[in-house]
Amino acid sequence: MGKIVRALSEEGGVLCSAIDSTDMVRETARLHNTSPVVTAALGRMVTAASIMGAMLKYEGDTLTLRINGGGPCGTLTAVADYRGNVKCCAGDPQAVAPDVESAVGREGALTVIKDMGLKEPYIGQIPLSSGNIARGITEYYSISEQLPTVCALGILFGDGGEVKAAGGYMVQIVPPISDEAVELLERNLSKMDSIQPMLEQRLDPSEIALKALSGLGGDILDSWGAQYYCDCSRERTERVLISLGKKELAKLAEEQEETEVCCHFCNKRYKFSADEMLKLLKE
Repeated sequence: MGKIVRALSEEGGVLCSAIDSTDMVRETARLHNTSPVVTAALGRMVTAASIMGAMLKYEGDTLTLRINGGGPCGTLTAVADYRGNVKCCAGDPQAVAPDVESAVGREGALTVIKDMGLKEPYIGQIPLSSGNIARGITEYYSISEQLPTVCALGILFGDGGEVKAAGGYMVQIVPPISDEAVELLERNLSKMDSIQPMLEQRLDPSEIALKALSGLGGDILDSWGAQYYCDCSRERTERVLISLGKKELAKLAEEQEETEVCCHFCNKRYKFSADEMLKLLKE
């Protein structure tokens, strides 16, 4: 299980969220049988979406992070709930590329969808300036939400290609904040520009969060566990089929004895006989 930690500066203007997402990324690789470069890309998406989802306020709120940069891995999608539990998928889990930025591509957009139970979800979108996922998220918050943010994401692989560690952090500033605090924060972050050494040192998320807030009187607000979690079910799948419309359902029932629906997030398969499809027509 992953671990999310949030720390706040003494004056309350700087929040740092840090995460150990190792188990989440390992489960991502297992479920989707990803190539190493897609593991690295999806792992960053899972890590970021978990942190971002944990910023939501209420149970039932969800956040979708989506990047389509035109690279060989296709569209990358991660969905998180308000506790940071997350699921994900890639257009091509087996894609091959020399590095993450090449796999993601840079000719497209980063989209954030927040479903908070309102009439319409909040949708924010920015054009990608690179295939660097952490940079894209930093730019998203600056451009779309006008919230100064620094995001760092990383995956550490073993010699056999296994995921040894994964994690990241996100620092956000809520004005007003003193010039002295900004200088301290900039100094801290300049020493933390790469997450990889911290993963290699096996630093706990609380240590990373307090490292970012060094000199700012940082204190741990809270921490909890989060995991890769897909909430698909047969009932949800039935609702998806019903949404296709009666004409399409009747066509499927007529053309094939069995209709199989596969969940993109966990690869679980749901099978419906022709008779069951006809019953859905009456729903």
